[in-house]
Amino acid sequence: MSPHKAPDSSRRSDRSRRAICDAALSLVGEVGYARTTIEGIAARAGVGKQTIYRWWPSKAAVLMEAFVDLGTRAAEAAEADGTAGGGEHGIPDTGDLAADLRLVLRATVDELNDPAIEGPTRALTAEGVSDPALGAQFVENLLEPQLQLYVTRLRAAQEAGQVRADIDPRIALELLIAPLTHRWLLRTLPLTHEYADQVVDLTLRGLLVQP
Repeated sequence: MSPHKAPDSSRRSDRSRRAICDAALSLVGEVGYARTTIEGIAARAGVGKQTIYRWWPSKAAVLMEAFVDLGTRAAEAAEADGTAGGGEHGIPDTGDLAADLRLVLRATVDELNDPAIEGPTRALTAEGVSDPALGAQFVENLLEPQLQLYVTRLRAAQEAGQVRADIDPRIALELLIAPLTHRWLLRTLPLTHEYADQVVDLTLRGLLVQP
């Protein structure tokens, strides 16, 4: 008879951590950030609230990690099925800047239209406007790392002689991101792949070196 193995506490902790992250995202999407509580997250995740306090100092910290974890899982899934096109591994550099940007902006459209992501993102974005500390965390931990991927790709295009040397990549990326964010926030018109492609095409008219 093989010896009895003790439960793997690290795996059990990881399951609990992900259950807590999932619970936080679902609750903030359902009732908003202000009405989401540590007690509610604990009850939804099936853990004691002291477990949450042992791992995170605040509700905001739980949500920040939940969003980071969500992005990590999405990247892992995309890599597993061969559809990874950027994410935490960077924006692809195939030598065709327009195609690379269309791929990433289309993926962004899909994320913003995903019900599992849209509700929590809207709630956290809204709370970040009225809560400067939370807004700063949102920018530092989630937004800025993604924006830097665009900076890196645009600088590579500059070095390759494709993008004008006088262009500031940090400003140029806002020409790509801001229109999608504006349409998504205001719900003025549908956010589609076709719209993302048009944003890329119009933006590159001002960025690319003219033959």
